[in-house]
Amino acid sequence: MTPPHLRCLSAPYFSWSPISSFSFSIFRRKFAMSVKQRTSYAEGKPALRGVVFDMDGTLTVPVIDFAAMYRAVLGDEGYTAAKFGSPGGSVDILHHIETWPPQEQQRAYEIIADFERQGLDRLQIMPGAAELCGYIDSKQMRRGLITRNVKASVDLFHRRFGLKFVPALSREFRPYKPNPAPLLHICSSWGIPPNEVMMIGDSLRDDVTCGKQAGAFTCLLDENGRYGPIDSLSKDLQPDFQVSSLSEVQSLLDINFELLPHPQTTL
Repeated sequence: MTPPHLRCLSAPYFSWSPISSFSFSIFRRKFAMSVKQRTSYAEGKPALRGVVFDMDGTLTVPVIDFAAMYRAVLGDEGYTAAKFGSPGGSVDILHHIETWPPQEQQRAYEIIADFERQGLDRLQIMPGAAELCGYIDSKQMRRGLITRNVKASVDLFHRRFGLKFVPALSREFRPYKPNPAPLLHICSSWGIPPNEVMMIGDSLRDDVTCGKQAGAFTCLLDENGRYGPIDSLSKDLQPDFQVSSLSEVQSLLDINFELLPHPQTTL
């Protein structure tokens, strides 16, 4: 299998990014230059200029009872059917209710919003998150965020913990994870190709899939070992790296990558 840092950037990378033709032209030239710059690392460490994080369960301690939320939305029988009908038993509740009539969708979103509001009252930062972000900043790398939670939750996270992620995309950005569109949008806004970016999250279905489809490096945060060893996963879901805490990520970055500052010129 081709090493992740040598994966080619495919045409869909550009098609997802909502940028003007002028900006596209600039970004395409900058990407072509970055390909030449990376040749010096082809036989050594790949370059990394940005890190994109999931929020719930990655930057914050899990506090939402998702199983209870899914049952409240789908009902016991509906939740059981959805679990058995999904790969690995994971339920994509947002995708599920998109096909419902407007009134039923509204009721479902209100239930989800209520669970999310309760979660905000108990919001805690994940151990190691602040230290990792400080380290990334010290390397003058970019930090972004993608979540399926709402913008109000992201804003509260920024205010409460003093960590600012730019861009920070919530579920108001469509399409949301696991579609690669939000990650590709962040890469284009940074002027950095996806194969110089890492996606870190606690969900194989949402975060790892999003990162892999975008052509980025992927790191799975698996605190409790629920996913097992990487080799036990199907090839299409295998992350490039797996950690049990964010405190492990700094050494992972040091060992495996040439950490480079972000481009000074913005689009």
